[in-house]
Amino acid sequence: MKSIGRRGFLAAATAVGVGAGLSTHAIASTTSDNEAADQTTDVFLRDRDLPFIGTEETFSTRELMVLNDRLFLEDTGLAELGPRRMAAMNEAGINIQILSAHTPGVQNVPGQKGIDFAYRLNKMLVEGPMATYPGRFKAFATLPLQNPVASANELERAVKEDGFLGCLTNGIIGKKFLDHPDFEPVLARAEALNVPIYIHPGLPPDEVFQIYYSNMRPEYQKEFQDQVLSISAYGWHQEVVTQCVRMITSGVFDRFPKLQIIIGHMGEGLPFFYRRIVEKMSEVTESTLKKPFKQYFHDNFWFTTSAFPQDELLDLLLIYFSVDRVMFATDYPFANMKTQTDWFRAVRLPREDKEKIAYRNAEKLFGIKL
Repeated sequence: MKSIGRRGFLAAATAVGVGAGLSTHAIASTTSDNEAADQTTDVFLRDRDLPFIGTEETFSTRELMVLNDRLFLEDTGLAELGPRRMAAMNEAGINIQILSAHTPGVQNVPGQKGIDFAYRLNKMLVEGPMATYPGRFKAFATLPLQNPVASANELERAVKEDGFLGCLTNGIIGKKFLDHPDFEPVLARAEALNVPIYIHPGLPPDEVFQIYYSNMRPEYQKEFQDQVLSISAYGWHQEVVTQCVRMITSGVFDRFPKLQIIIGHMGEGLPFFYRRIVEKMSEVTESTLKKPFKQYFHDNFWFTTSAFPQDELLDLLLIYFSVDRVMFATDYPFANMKTQTDWFRAVRLPREDKEKIAYRNAEKLFGIKL
């Protein structure tokens, strides 16, 4: 399967999203020119003092890009963790970025090679940007998930020794989801450490790609359109929701009731399907789960806004989930930081709710302070 970067697709998607996001609060066509000017000024000046913690902010290294055949991503800024990134953060008003390794990280690297690689990546952050810019960077641990016991140990080491805030996984691990019994050491350790697992999408296995996405017209394959459909345009958002539903139905949260899971991209489509999923799954899990099916979404899941600066999607998310469970994220460098913060500052929510999403919920979940 050929590689494809997210930058071009998400840049266009973000541009469209911003237009959609601002449109619900933009000037109605019936207003006068003066009224329109006043409202425009109000939108762009609103809550300019609002600080932010970015909870899905990506990095890579040349070594990691070579491993995952992603060298074409070098120009995105993934590997730049110095002045360029800091300038973008300062311009956007982002106080802290929580860094995570670009998908799929090292989770498909077996044996000692994967264990050593994960450790090097984690220590690179501690000794590099986190030391150079104190307080501006936090991180999710990269784990060698082909070895769940080693992953649990590296998670504990990274949290206790280096102050990491949890870990991030990327889609299907080999051919298994996190609900597979093999990964119980990781889930148990995260719960014991009281740190969350961020489930980020990943590339589909070759079999899934061939069945679902490969039968495109020849010109589509030339333009990588089948690849984009399998990831950022559609595929990997659905895969994350599937993984989350599997974790509930398989009893993960009955075995680990305090385990916390984060998903990004405004819920990965879950808000749209929420009522349907809850209605149907409640019927078939009533006698097998300890709690009503929908309760797990409210007790064990958090959601971020990454790369989806659209008012209508935030509104839908907040219909079904508490504002206390939503956190801000940009998905940098695949989305522009300032575009994301400008959008959120203009959102019409009470200041208290905006502060919760922008930074207070992250402070609470991760035990950090701006």
